[in-house]
Amino acid sequence: MTLTRVSHSAVKVLSITALLLAGSVFHEEIMAQANVAVTPIAQPVTDTGIALAPARGSAVSVASLPDAWGGQRSGAEATLSDRVVHYQIAATLDPVKHTVEGKQKLTWRNRSKVEVRSVYLHLYMNAFEGGESTFFTEQRNSGKGFRTGVGTKQGEWGHIALRSVTQGGAKVAWSYVHPDNGPQTDHTVVRFDLPAAVAPGASTVMDIDFLTKLPRVIARTGYFGSFHLVGQWFPKIGVLELPGERGATAPRWNVHEHHQESEFYADFGNYDVTLTAPKAYTIGATGVLQAPPVEKNGMLTHHYVQGDVHDFAWTADNRSAKPLQESWTGPGSPKVALSVIYPPEMKASAIAAMKAAKDSLAYFSRTLGPYPYKTLTVVVPPFNAAEAGGMEYPTFMTIEGKTRVEPKTMAAFDIDFVTIHEFGHGYFYGILASNEHEEPMLDEGLNEYWDHRMLVERKQDVYPVTPFLKAIGITFSAKGFDGERAGAPREEPADPIGENAYDRLQGIGPAYVRSATMMRDLEARLGKDATERAFKEYYKRWKFRHPSVADLREALADGSGQRAVVEAVFAQQVYATAKIDDRVDKFSSDEVLPQRGTRDVKGTWVEENADAVDKRVAALRAAWNKANPNVKAGTKAGTRAAAGPFPYRTSVVLRRRGAPVPQTVLVKFADGSSETVTWNNEARWQRYTWLKPSRAVSVELDPQRMHYLDVSKLDDSRTLKADTRASRRWSADLAAIFTLLFSLIANV
Repeated sequence: MTLTRVSHSAVKVLSITALLLAGSVFHEEIMAQANVAVTPIAQPVTDTGIALAPARGSAVSVASLPDAWGGQRSGAEATLSDRVVHYQIAATLDPVKHTVEGKQKLTWRNRSKVEVRSVYLHLYMNAFEGGESTFFTEQRNSGKGFRTGVGTKQGEWGHIALRSVTQGGAKVAWSYVHPDNGPQTDHTVVRFDLPAAVAPGASTVMDIDFLTKLPRVIARTGYFGSFHLVGQWFPKIGVLELPGERGATAPRWNVHEHHQESEFYADFGNYDVTLTAPKAYTIGATGVLQAPPVEKNGMLTHHYVQGDVHDFAWTADNRSAKPLQESWTGPGSPKVALSVIYPPEMKASAIAAMKAAKDSLAYFSRTLGPYPYKTLTVVVPPFNAAEAGGMEYPTFMTIEGKTRVEPKTMAAFDIDFVTIHEFGHGYFYGILASNEHEEPMLDEGLNEYWDHRMLVERKQDVYPVTPFLKAIGITFSAKGFDGERAGAPREEPADPIGENAYDRLQGIGPAYVRSATMMRDLEARLGKDATERAFKEYYKRWKFRHPSVADLREALADGSGQRAVVEAVFAQQVYATAKIDDRVDKFSSDEVLPQRGTRDVKGTWVEENADAVDKRVAALRAAWNKANPNVKAGTKAGTRAAAGPFPYRTSVVLRRRGAPVPQTVLVKFADGSSETVTWNNEARWQRYTWLKPSRAVSVELDPQRMHYLDVSKLDDSRTLKADTRASRRWSADLAAIFTLLFSLIANV
């Protein structure tokens, strides 16, 4: 919180104290309204012996050690991941009060070589308890809402209350902490000071009773009417990182506050969860349903178990239609049971989502690695619950809902792309469990890139039109990567692609679009086959672990066999903010004609004036035309000739106003020939010349369109006469802009 400077220091101290007390009272009032006994907060323990990860950590530059997170998973182990936690949770939904009453047995293993006396947990739902949380403070300071910008009204706040915390029957003292130096009124991170320390390699069990009040649907969780999306709803332990893991040099707790523009990071483990709700409610959740639900007193209890994941979410609604159910099989994967849960009016979306989900299973399994789980659940939110759409959890995701899905319209593209995108998170956020708070490019960026690769393979363009526009004959399309490029800051990128999620001048958007564009450019340089080999290597090394940006760099360098290219791109774009801006500055192609002066004619020096030179030139042209009677009209000597008695000197000057990248230059000549050269040095400008019998007609920089991060493609080419290619490029850019515009409209 920013306080206005005043002259008297005592007034400052009193003001800050008053604010902190007010925040404490406000939180207690909320707990009292929920009929929850407020546990006294113990005084913080100042020496826990283990530091917290930096508040503004971002792209790691040093690769993790080979044994990080238990080492590379070979597939021969008893479990897919090196399970660190076990959650046993019994939860009961009250759909009228929109609360979840939970009893949680949390078993956590100390992987470190030091004794652990305090552990840290996330209470993410407290981001929505009031306007003084880190989430709402950042939202207020940025001046923009989350996604749709729907505000929270009176009675629509949410929170999570700790009713009881014990370890081996002994009461655990706890206190709110602020690892990112957020407002003292934020309650999204809590420290448990344990009665019994956890020895190296040992495990401990904590019993936690809690009550979660869901907010009116906001930022990936909450309720609207009878619809409930229950995400980030339980006390969730932070990650104890060890030396050699994601840049850590000593054990440290990585446990960030809930920010407006970041998501979640947690250890792999096992979830054993029972969900109790009224009989009329359709339930969908992470994991595998263990048996038919058990009925008691009009309530059904559903039992789900899922190992080797790092989160658990679920949904409940009494308006859901009968879910669509199908199955999918693929090499190396178990048989996957797919389910799409949707409100009756959104059936068209459910049908489209089922197909996109099955296509995604096939594509990601083939290009990265086999899908390892037995279930996949897709949830279509109802009207007025758009904030719940477009979110990923392990084996469970939410998409967008449309009542009408007509081919070659924006609605159809939205359903397909959001389904593909959220499924893709199951790999980049789920299996390759990166830290999105600190390194969002590893999840949002890589996923956005791989999604568009899938669209390219599907030959699926974006049609940014409505059914009405299509009906009256107005239709056009754009390539997906053109849309990414249009949205990426290129002229003045403020933040490195590897910057963390919430400390960005230009917001989280570039983590998606600039990362995807950069990766598309890297693939253009590496080649498609080398890129897929590299990403398969990344998946193989880091599945069920927690890779860093440096670990991605090393996997791509080794897997592609082109280390110098990978390291150069990461140095320019991931760890820095290099602008790419090469252009054709000058282009000419002129006949090399005789010039006036003196020359030796049979031993006699003869001086020619301008008239004499012109006569000699005319005579030589006439002789050439006579000797070449079949030359087409308009190309005879003396016109804009394809050939003639005199050669042409063609000159191209290139300018560089950004970082050096290898460029290809293609010059085409009137006789159908061409010249190609490579500009691959750090010079700020470069001149190329050719002496050829034919006039040049065009020059093009980057003809393969390898560098989408280039500030402008309009200055990449020139012709010696009018050409429509520039206008066609404008059309492509405009189509991409319209794509983004219609996508925005569709999501508001």
